[in-house]
Amino acid sequence: MPANSEKEHLSIVICGHVDSGKSTTTGRLIFELGGLPERELEKLKAEAERLGKGSFAFAFYMDRQKEERERGVTIACTTKEFYTEKWHYTIIDAPGHRDFIKNMITGASQADVALIMVPADGNFTTAIAKGNHKAGEIQGQTRQHSRLINLLGVKQITIGVNKMDCDTAAYKQTRYDEIANEMKSMLIKVGWKKDTVEKNTPVLPISGWMGDNLLKKSENMGWWKGMDVECGTETIHCDTVYDVLDKLCRVPEQFDTQIQVLDTPNEIEVGYSPFGFACCGRLACRISALK
Repeated sequence: MPANSEKEHLSIVICGHVDSGKSTTTGRLIFELGGLPERELEKLKAEAERLGKGSFAFAFYMDRQKEERERGVTIACTTKEFYTEKWHYTIIDAPGHRDFIKNMITGASQADVALIMVPADGNFTTAIAKGNHKAGEIQGQTRQHSRLINLLGVKQITIGVNKMDCDTAAYKQTRYDEIANEMKSMLIKVGWKKDTVEKNTPVLPISGWMGDNLLKKSENMGWWKGMDVECGTETIHCDTVYDVLDKLCRVPEQFDTQIQVLDTPNEIEVGYSPFGFACCGRLACRISALK
């Protein structure tokens, strides 16, 4: 196993509807991986209790701003690092509230992989709602984020059916199946290829708060046998989020290219040739004099 400093790097964005448990899942995952010390977690629990938000302890590890903690929503993208056996990850916790969609896009544009979260509680229908601008109906952010992730070129996605511990879901397979089928249908409708959704996209029942199916297979869902996911010529079995992160995800292919700008108004000087490297959906250019 390579040392952490030698591992290749991947970026993952956690996105989805507000209150789908993104920050809590991120904080719990990092805690399980040893990145959040027990002593610091106790401080976060005390702060969460003081604000009357006892279940937000893990979320507070990601949501550092005073306003975020008081409102209980992520506003700015927050990044942390962790390691799996194979990879060095930067995890980007993106805001789920529609008022902060620009911040979500900024974070998602830097990602190689996306974990799209959907709540298994009563907010599920709202999270994937189509919306109708003319009628004043709001589109669910899990739906909108799913479309944006695709447009931004993040082609490796996993669906986290979160809050399986809630009263509505109660760890039941029927609730998971209902949501998994709805999510697959929604992904296809917002532009994802059917083959990608059906063959290459894991849909995992999880609880970020309780830690179910994050690192270890949950004992609360005996019906969950994991799923086989196609990755190139391989078929990879995934039981947990960690399995996806370590076994399934890959560094996206990159390529170098040069561009030459012709017939440019107000050109700097004849003989100058701009060239650049496209990275994360951006074009970075520098001017070089050709002699």
